[in-house]
Amino acid sequence: MITDPAQAAANESMTPEMRLSLMVERHRSIDRQLVDLQAHPWGDRFLIQRLKKEKLRLRDGIERLKDELVPDIDA
Repeated sequence: MITDPAQAAANESMTPEMRLSLMVERHRSIDRQLVDLQAHPWGDRFLIQRLKKEKLRLRDGIERLKDELVPDIDA
């Protein structure tokens, strides 16, 4: 018997809504990391650059997923 919901979820495929939620949370997390890193002039510039690229990829993925989830409305 599985009592841990995280363990049960690991065996199931993720819904688009779940993926969207995880992507949005990761995007926010990267944003917080960037604010912290950029607050220090001696911050790791390569890490900052990599995080910015990942944040942009996530933003694009979030927008694509939102487009898939929202049905087209015929005008």
